[in-house]
Amino acid sequence: MHLDPVILSRIQFAWVVAWHILLPAFTIGLACYIATLEGLHLWTKRAVYLRLSTFWLRIFAISFGMGVVSGIIMPFQFGTNWSRLSDAMANVTGPLLAYEGLTAFFLEAAFLGVLLFGRKLVPPAVHFVAAVLVAAGTMFSSFWILATNSWMQTPSGYEIGPDGRFFPKDWIEVIFSPSFPYRLGHTVSAFMVTTAFVVLAVGAYTLRRGRSIAEGRVMVHMAVWFLAVMVPVQMVLGDLHGINTREHQPAKLAAIEGLWDTGRGVPASIVGWPDETAERNDYEIAIPKLGSLYLTHDWEGEVKGLKDFPRDERPPVPIVYFSFRAMVGIAVLMLCFVVAGVVLALRGRLTNADVYLAACQWTAPLGFLAVLAGWTTTEVGRQPWTIYGMLRTADSVSPVLGGGDVLVSLLGYIVVYLIMFPTGIWFMVRLVQAGPVEAERTQPPIESGRPATPVEALPTAHPVTPVPRLGGD
Repeated sequence: MHLDPVILSRIQFAWVVAWHILLPAFTIGLACYIATLEGLHLWTKRAVYLRLSTFWLRIFAISFGMGVVSGIIMPFQFGTNWSRLSDAMANVTGPLLAYEGLTAFFLEAAFLGVLLFGRKLVPPAVHFVAAVLVAAGTMFSSFWILATNSWMQTPSGYEIGPDGRFFPKDWIEVIFSPSFPYRLGHTVSAFMVTTAFVVLAVGAYTLRRGRSIAEGRVMVHMAVWFLAVMVPVQMVLGDLHGINTREHQPAKLAAIEGLWDTGRGVPASIVGWPDETAERNDYEIAIPKLGSLYLTHDWEGEVKGLKDFPRDERPPVPIVYFSFRAMVGIAVLMLCFVVAGVVLALRGRLTNADVYLAACQWTAPLGFLAVLAGWTTTEVGRQPWTIYGMLRTADSVSPVLGGGDVLVSLLGYIVVYLIMFPTGIWFMVRLVQAGPVEAERTQPPIESGRPATPVEALPTAHPVTPVPRLGGD
């Protein structure tokens, strides 16, 4: 049996990155949420914000540690499986990743210890600054990683030497490649939304148990109102990103839309089954001219079809087509939860609507699933290229790598990840089950702006009642 090292290397990289991306999708938003809670506690002196910050810090520590471990493997894989790609693009992407280390890693290494262990050792204002700087570090990491990925998607500001290597010609163009601003905004906002849905789910679970009521109210209210702003913003950024993709990666967009023929006033394919051999969609449901409207903002706008591109330069259409629809479907479901939450909040019933809260408990995975679907759309959609239009995936793999070698390492990664991630998730679930107040009891008392009252220190078991304002203690 022939083991193709290119296919196996792609599967291995997909396995590693798919697991890893779940962690920054959570920790980037969570770091910002913790900084917000620290700031609110510093400003209002309400102990409920302090308890929530302490609770989420424990979860952040576990997920951050898992992210560091899984993140180390990705650059390691570039050397073992993708040496020709690494050699070709090192002069461009190497400095970008070094900038991430000099900004993101230095900030996180310097202030994460203060954030995790310095509660009783530094003033509250310093602890708040540490939280802000850790959050800034996660943002810098997103900036440089997405700058690197965006350059590979829409390369610019480079020149190719006689040996076939890429060299930077204009660093501003390299960093701010044509797709970078849209990719950065769309991705970071998706990470924020992902975290907010986790907070909403945990808050709903806390309220329905009838324990840590004040903390549950704060989490649910903060999550709903944040999502009421960010989910629509995320959709607008996605629309802008789609327009940019039409200009710079038309084959990817055609695969996303399942569009085979170039034309004006093209339909929007709602669902169907792309047939790559026959170059058509079977069992399709489509809305006339709607595709041109949202892709060009013009009912008669022209959109390129897949038939304009050679077969060997088209991405795998079914994967891209269905992953995009999965992402959009999840986004619509998210919007429904948000609208229902806002309506309940305006009626003063958000924190005692048992059916809604019961449904919200299951929203935690939504953001992660949407991120995975979006990542699949983006990365599979640029195939058959690693550097779009310049370097093919088949020419990027290590030349002496055998299929058996990749299979052994792939199986090793599968085993390790299936141990590490369930274990980390189990620890985080245990913290959620303990709850903010109960989790804090396992630690020495933590000073806040004022001493906790007996009502705040003990879990309450009375029925949940609506509150006219956000949180409180």
